[in-house]
Amino acid sequence: MISQEIRKIAPEQDPLRMGMGWTVEDLSKPQIMVESTFGDSHPGSAHLLELVEEAVQGVAEAGGKAARYFATDICDGMAQGHDGINYSLASRDTIANLIEIHANATPFDGGVFLSSCDKAVPAHLMAIGRINMPSILVTGGVMDAGPDLLTLEQIGKYSAQCARGEITPEKLTWYKQHACPSCGACSFMGTASTMQIMGEALGLMLPGSALMPATCQDLRTVAQRAGHQVMKLAEAGLTPRQIVTMDSFENAIMVHAAISGSTNSLLHIPAIAHEFGLTLEADLFDRMHRGAHYLLDIRPAGHWPAQYFYYAGGVPRVMEEIRSMLHLDVMTVTGKTLGENLDELKASGYYDRCDEYCAKVGLKWQDIIHPFDHAIGENGAIAILRGNLAPDGAVIKHTACPEEMFQATLRARPFDSEEEAIHAVLTHETQPGDAVFIRYEGPKGSGMPEMFYTSEAISSDPELGRSIALITDGRFSGASTGPSIGHVSPEAAEGGPIALVEEGDLVHIDIPNRKLELVGVQGQAKTPEEMDEILAQRKQHWQPKENKYSSGILHIFSRSAQSPMKGGYMV
Repeated sequence: MISQEIRKIAPEQDPLRMGMGWTVEDLSKPQIMVESTFGDSHPGSAHLLELVEEAVQGVAEAGGKAARYFATDICDGMAQGHDGINYSLASRDTIANLIEIHANATPFDGGVFLSSCDKAVPAHLMAIGRINMPSILVTGGVMDAGPDLLTLEQIGKYSAQCARGEITPEKLTWYKQHACPSCGACSFMGTASTMQIMGEALGLMLPGSALMPATCQDLRTVAQRAGHQVMKLAEAGLTPRQIVTMDSFENAIMVHAAISGSTNSLLHIPAIAHEFGLTLEADLFDRMHRGAHYLLDIRPAGHWPAQYFYYAGGVPRVMEEIRSMLHLDVMTVTGKTLGENLDELKASGYYDRCDEYCAKVGLKWQDIIHPFDHAIGENGAIAILRGNLAPDGAVIKHTACPEEMFQATLRARPFDSEEEAIHAVLTHETQPGDAVFIRYEGPKGSGMPEMFYTSEAISSDPELGRSIALITDGRFSGASTGPSIGHVSPEAAEGGPIALVEEGDLVHIDIPNRKLELVGVQGQAKTPEEMDEILAQRKQHWQPKENKYSSGILHIFSRSAQSPMKGGYMV
């Protein structure tokens, strides 16, 4: 064990550890780092300490000694509507960096990682690939839905309705006070839920453990089992890079298509792959989503809250439905292949227990996870658009986009901040047929915040939600719906074509053919050659904006972040 080798060359370690209560016997045991994002930062992390203690107990029962480490994450929901959201993506890389420091400054024999939410789970997955010590991920599950199945992603819609005078402030206050009745990640298929599922799909979690209800006893049992299992991984020397391969990532993308996962996954999954020494191009998502069966009837694209995902059978049930499309021979943290894990779950009565959960809410599993032959859709959920407006690509979740907008030519309304754009939407300065641009919000522009409030203001408007598009070099919440196109690359801060768009330009969107193009000026159509010349002329007069941040982490992030289409990670 590496911990014992380090003891031989670092004589201060033993007395320092005894100074915090370790016994002499503890010193010679396998040493396991239990790292979590526990903190009073939001419901997804506030309950993690009890899961940490379960994992610590599991390690002890298996003959090891655990050390607790913490790197608390922030909440995208609490950061919305102000400059706090600019820190969100940078926090992912910062957490991964801190875990690297924790793991390598005092080497351990293995690690259990506990997290729940948007940036914490991808940060842990990135760190697991980077430090490459025997590791297992435990996710903190999902919160319960509120009265009448109220869930948090609906608050943006109700807030916009209140701003337009469609509901009273008192009604909005009631919604706000009842949307989050427990700890756990937000109860819809946003980025937090998606990334929990991706952790299991990559083979780094115990089978069936992703996106459990945070309030259920099953989750505590899983945390304890993870403590047992990491000891087996440490003894076997089975490291994450021996488990996770390109086939594992292809499995994750197929699951992503089946669940209509968040567009933010296209930032996180390539960044995770990078830490595993692999290059994952955004076009791989597009290729694998084409023809993929979309099965999951969970909000925001579907009907049910995310806690129902576990009732229906979770990741294993999804994988059974798309089994013929998966690489079943990939290794997992159980020490067995994916195919072996799925077969064992069938024999264990796992699905019988899931059926009991479904019966308690009056549903069958097929109501939540549709069978493969009765899919909700058959073309995945994500499309990568390209053209003279996005030479390096842009992302749309087409399952959340009204069909009227699949092919449309619109008038450009460019704004250089979200504040200007949302004001124009809420006051109806924007009209049907407009393409609202929000730019200088990419990684190098402002940290790549979410444009959640603007997207909700559009999608919640009965007229605008089906007649205008929102286009940005920023990103969207996993809760966003409507004709929202993000990650436009190159971004405006780098002088990408999105920076050159002018009022009245004609913008053509063609989702079936994966096109995002400028096709005219001042309402007049132009040939592709004419548009190339016009954009070249505009580029000659373009002046970069002064960096919004001159110091601190966002200054560092804006200087070193990669393109969103590569994962937006710092180099």
